[in-house]
Amino acid sequence: MTPGPSGGEGQAPPVNWAVVLDHLEGEVLAAEESMARGRAEEIAAWGRRADDWIPPSSLGPLPYDLRERAARLLQHQLAVAEALIDRITQSQRQRDVAARMSYGGGRPVASYIDRAL
Repeated sequence: MTPGPSGGEGQAPPVNWAVVLDHLEGEVLAAEESMARGRAEEIAAWGRRADDWIPPSSLGPLPYDLRERAARLLQHQLAVAEALIDRITQSQRQRDVAARMSYGGGRPVASYIDRAL
């Protein structure tokens, strides 16, 4: 914990829009790294995150000089979210195919009967 303005520990550091955007960018980059590693369980974990982001109430409106950065971040987030959905869907299809192959019944065996006997 970092000391707060009064010198006491346990207080959160001041939050501003630049810090919030840094955090959100870090989240997007972490999601991209998970996809790059290709670990299905990590990718699925990103897909299960269903909480909507709500900005801290103490921030006020987004400053004009950060609007372009925020717009680029939003586009990046949307692109990563779409890629996550594609990867999760692809992974699920692969699991379904693997399950059918692994647990499906055996292939029929040809039977020949010699009627001449």
